[in-house]
Amino acid sequence: MGVQLQEVIRRYPNGVTALDNVSVDFGPGTFTAVMGPSGSGKSTLLQCAAGLDRPTSGRVVLDGQDLTGLSERRLTLLRRRRIGFVFQGFNLLPALTARQNVGLPMRLAGQRTDTSELERALQSVGLGDRGGHRPHELSGGQQQRVAIARALVTKPAVLFADEPTGALDTASGGDVLRLLRGLVDEHGQTIVMVTHDPVAASFADRIVTLTDGRVVRESVPA
Repeated sequence: MGVQLQEVIRRYPNGVTALDNVSVDFGPGTFTAVMGPSGSGKSTLLQCAAGLDRPTSGRVVLDGQDLTGLSERRLTLLRRRRIGFVFQGFNLLPALTARQNVGLPMRLAGQRTDTSELERALQSVGLGDRGGHRPHELSGGQQQRVAIARALVTKPAVLFADEPTGALDTASGGDVLRLLRGLVDEHGQTIVMVTHDPVAASFADRIVTLTDGRVVRESVPA
């Protein structure tokens, strides 16, 4: 069912309005890039869509579930089970192997770690032979692919990516973007990616552009 933001306003106590009456739909099995200048509200949109931040007003519906009235506990459970996150910093635990890092969400959710699921997740990002390696033994691109496998292991309804190639060189960044594109095309994954990079945005199905907290344009990559 994807994610819908309906007339979302996010105003902070200091008076700054980060999102100003935003309505946007991220449909299932689609890849959307969210772009805009610094301070345009990109990260706030992602945080509200993912249930990490609560709108001042408006509604967020994720996979058919209205997040507006959920308690913090229920929001946390929903994020663990239905949402995947990938960030610019890979956020891997250095003492754990790639396999153990991928299994971390299941452990945090109190679920039994299914080794076959971990192996499938690693294979899906092309790292089936790197499960025993620790982060320092992997390249930056490989570390980001481990982070993507970790985000996918719970089979999320939506994968949110915040500048996923920002810390990578051009070649590694291209590998990660092709991987994300493949997840949409081959597995029907829904992806919402915040980026400032027009090359990264060109891998998406559409581009949503924000300025001053408002959606000013929706376009299809050239």
